[in-house]
Amino acid sequence: MWSYFANPHKFLRLSDWLAPAFYALGAACIAYGLWQGLWVVPKDEYQGGDIMRVMFVHVPAAWLAMASYSALAIASFVWFVWRHELADIAAKAIAPIGAVWTAICLSTGSIWGKPTWGTWWQWDDARMMSVLFLFFLFLGYMALRAAMDTRQKAARAGAILAMVGAINIPLIKFSVDLFTSLHQDASVITADGPKMAAVYLTPLLVSAIGHSLLFGGLVMTRMRTEIRERRIARLRSRELEAF
Repeated sequence: MWSYFANPHKFLRLSDWLAPAFYALGAACIAYGLWQGLWVVPKDEYQGGDIMRVMFVHVPAAWLAMASYSALAIASFVWFVWRHELADIAAKAIAPIGAVWTAICLSTGSIWGKPTWGTWWQWDDARMMSVLFLFFLFLGYMALRAAMDTRQKAARAGAILAMVGAINIPLIKFSVDLFTSLHQDASVITADGPKMAAVYLTPLLVSAIGHSLLFGGLVMTRMRTEIRERRIARLRSRELEAF
C-alpha cells in the first residue's frame, strides 16, 4: 500500500483531475459559507454583533492551521521511517501553505478580538501565543530546509523539527482549558455535541470544508511542481555526468 501511494507517477495521474476538482468544490463551499456568514445568518449580540461574522473565516483558518501542521508532522514521520520521497515532497509543499492559513488565523483573530475584548493582542493569552508559535514553526521549518546544502539533509532536519513541534498541536487545542485565555471554551467539538446553533454551525462547517479542499488543491499543485523540478534536476545531473 505504501509503495502505491509513494509512487510519483501515480500521484501525478491522480492529481491531474483531483486538484482541479478540489479547487472547484473548495471555491464553491467557501463562497457559500461567506455568503451565509456575511449576509444571511443573524448577528449574535453576545459575540459582539456583526464583528462575529469574521468567525466564518477565522475558525476554519484556525482549524486548518492545526490540521496542516499535523499533516506536515505525519508526512515527515513517514519520510523519516520509510524514506518515501513523496512524503518529503508533501511536507515541503504543506509548510508555506500552512503558514499562510496560520497568518490568516492570527490576523482575523486580532480583527475579531479588538472590538470583542478591547485589544488586538494579549501576550499572556495561551491560545494566542501557542498559535503564534505554530506560525514560527512553519517559518522555522522552511528556513531550516533552505539552510541545508543537500536535499537529504534538508529532509532529515525538517522532519525532526516537524515531529518535535507537533507537541504544540494538543497545546493549542487544550490551551483554553489548561491556561488563562480570553478565548471561550470549545463550542463545536465537545463531549456533549455542538453548542452552536445550526444557523451558524452549518455555514461554518461548509466554509471549513471549502478551506480544506482549497488547501488540498494547493498542496497537490505544489507537489506536482516539486516532482517535476526534481526530475529536471536529475536529468541535468545525468547530462553533466555524461560530459
